[in-house]
Parts: sequence; C-alpha cells; structure tokens
Amino acid sequence: MGPNWDHMGWWGMGWSWVFLILLLVGITVLIVLLVRVFAARDPRQSPHRTESNRARELLDERYARGEIDTTEYDERRQRLDRAPDA
Repeated sequence: MGPNWDHMGWWGMGWSWVFLILLLVGITVLIVLLVRVFAARDPRQSPHRTESNRARELLDERYARGEIDTTEYDERRQRLDRAPDA
C-alpha cells in the first residue's frame, strides 16, 4: 500500500467527532427546551379552576357592561370564590 491508501486521513475522523459533538449539543438543547415547556405548565391548575377563572371573567364583563348591578355582582363573585376546587 502506498501513501494514499487512506484518502481522508485524519480529516475523516475529525469531522466525525464534530458531527458527534453537534448531535450531542442538539439533543441536550432539545431536552432543555422540553423540560422548560413542561415545567412552565402549572400542575396545580385543574380544569375546574380554569372554568372558575372563565366564569369570573364573564362576571366581570357583565358587570362592566352594566348588565348586573353591584349587589348581584358581589353575591355571584362570593359564590365563585367559595366554589370548591375539585
């Protein structure tokens, strides 16, 4: 075998290490992003809690439009605040 038996020489091995490092960095970044996305969700917020928040928003809107008076608003708001969190 002559001096040209390996056409790539050290460059071939060098590039494979670069790609391996880039792959590992990419996987690490993906894992970090996934952890941040799932950690950003509030596990304490149940579907009932979301519905309660929406009900409160609707109540606030009705009060702001003048559809209900202050007494009715206060009464309904207190009922919503006392609603059990299931």
